[in-house]
Amino acid sequence: MRIIGGKYRSRVLSEFAGEAVRPTSDRVKESLFNILALKLHSARVLDLFSGSGALGLECLSRGAREVVFNDVSKDSVAILKKNLTALKIPVNGAEAKVSSLDYGACLDTLRGQFDLIFLDPPYRFDYGEKALATISKKGLLTENGIAVYERDRPFVGEIDGLEKYDERKYGKTYLTFFKRS
Repeated sequence: MRIIGGKYRSRVLSEFAGEAVRPTSDRVKESLFNILALKLHSARVLDLFSGSGALGLECLSRGAREVVFNDVSKDSVAILKKNLTALKIPVNGAEAKVSSLDYGACLDTLRGQFDLIFLDPPYRFDYGEKALATISKKGLLTENGIAVYERDRPFVGEIDGLEKYDERKYGKTYLTFFKRS
């Protein structure tokens, strides 16, 4: 797993051993960041189910001003902190805030709005839909903000206050894009 573009381009990231965790593939990540390229400069980003931090670190590499990383797994947070240290990004400094909370608790504690929100929860649960509903209810997306929901099937249904405006399939991965309605 590596950073694809920006000032940390080609830097290899620490990742999980085994198959218990499913990182976003480089191919999907490259396509995603081609879509989001114009949204990253000076963006405030939430990486809600951050795992090793690959998506949020890619944002920092490409000019995001701040990324809030969260993952309930202490192992994930340990790898994220190792990756931040390797890139010389201070943990809980101006650019990177790290927490290890349940996604609902994290969303309850957040202040301000985000230009970009990534949701890549474990596929077997519907945490993403619940998180999107909370994001909408709390008004966590800026007026032109985007929430990206990664999962293993197309999104069906609606989220009050959010509009699904795009969905892309990459192999077995679906990326669904939401904006405020």
